[in-house]
Amino acid sequence: MAEADSAISSDVLARYAADAAKEVDGVAGLADGPLQRGKAVAVSGDEDTLAVEIVLMLEWGRAAGEVAVEVQKRVSEYLSRMANMTPASVDVVFDAVGPPPPKR
Repeated sequence: MAEADSAISSDVLARYAADAAKEVDGVAGLADGPLQRGKAVAVSGDEDTLAVEIVLMLEWGRAAGEVAVEVQKRVSEYLSRMANMTPASVDVVFDAVGPPPPKR
């Protein structure tokens, strides 16, 4: 990491990634299941190899592929803008699907 970027911890980058992902239509929220041990976002690597893995809940009836592509785009743009870092990869995992909307 460049000296100016070294002050940005992986926890802060993970919060940025989570915030960006939750703004995407089709994301019902972060998946905080037992497999993630309470961490739905993992950040690793340095400035050149920054990797983000984010585990999400998909909204009922949404196309996982389309939502995942938008999450990847939004997370990359947000980290670039907020932290001046562009991830080498953003892996999106859907661990759950939200409940169907109530019947009327």
